[in-house]
Amino acid sequence: MFEQLEKHAATARDNLAKATSVDDLENWWRQTLGRKGEVQLLSRGMGELAAADRPAYGKRLNEVKGELEAAFEERKAELKQLELAHKLDAEAIDVTLPGRRPAAGTLHPSTRIMRDMCRIFGDMGFQIYRSPDVVTDRFNFEYLNMPPEHPARDMQDTFYTTDPNVLLRTHTSAGQIMAMREYCPEPIRVVLPGMCYRNEQITARSEIQFHQIEGLAVGRNITFADLKGTLIEFARRYFGADRETRFRASYFPFTEPSAEMDISCMLCAGKGCRVCKKTGWLEILGCGMVHPTVLRYGGYDPEEWSGFAFGSGPERIGMLRYGMTDIRYFWGNDVRFLEQF
Repeated sequence: MFEQLEKHAATARDNLAKATSVDDLENWWRQTLGRKGEVQLLSRGMGELAAADRPAYGKRLNEVKGELEAAFEERKAELKQLELAHKLDAEAIDVTLPGRRPAAGTLHPSTRIMRDMCRIFGDMGFQIYRSPDVVTDRFNFEYLNMPPEHPARDMQDTFYTTDPNVLLRTHTSAGQIMAMREYCPEPIRVVLPGMCYRNEQITARSEIQFHQIEGLAVGRNITFADLKGTLIEFARRYFGADRETRFRASYFPFTEPSAEMDISCMLCAGKGCRVCKKTGWLEILGCGMVHPTVLRYGGYDPEEWSGFAFGSGPERIGMLRYGMTDIRYFWGNDVRFLEQF
């Protein structure tokens, strides 16, 4: 029995050395050390030995099993290293090739448009003034010459908080009084960019939240000519030096006189198309001279001070500049749209 054990052990070692793959090793294990393997079956012959020889045989059998298991693990590690080396040789990587740059984010189109607009006004001496999104009824309406029950309030379907006197601002004009009270009695030249909120039906031309840029200038000798010169310069720098402009009389409670500013259509060069509704003109903003009542609420005496104000929507401006037909693209988070900017 001892000779048979050593013979099987020697044969097992030779077969193990001949294994050239992990599959060969699995077959070897099954045939040698498995539940029905050759070495495992040798333990069943212990009953044929004399009682005095059984302890020595059992000890040697366990030693052989341990030696073969250790040899198996060693051979398995060697074959795995060989397979890895072969795989690396077969799938060689050219480390000299340039790597792929990770995708980097960019500014949102609305942010880009607002920065371009603010940069132009900044070149003309306007400073950026930040005002809060949540304001009181007085700053949003009353101080802007819209007392309770004023019909102009119906034009802006407002989001109120649980406090009926606190609301989400419907226009950045709500920051005019804040700016005037902070700078009074000094002259002012500021732009107020920010988000506005109105409970409107979402369509291709309107959203419940949108950006506005409010402009405000207050001084002792400011005239409507200053307003026109400022806005014409902005339009030519933003839309092109050959862009024609015009002003139409309008009405806003917080300015008097009031006007709306148009530019010649960029798509049809003023000839008339679907975008400009065959008029050849596109509206870009509303403006006017600051109403005396608003000046008083801001702390300025309208007998000595005057000023102008204007307000425009960056998303609407962007739609005109880039020929977009749907304002919802700005908030749809469609990467295909955002990557174009």
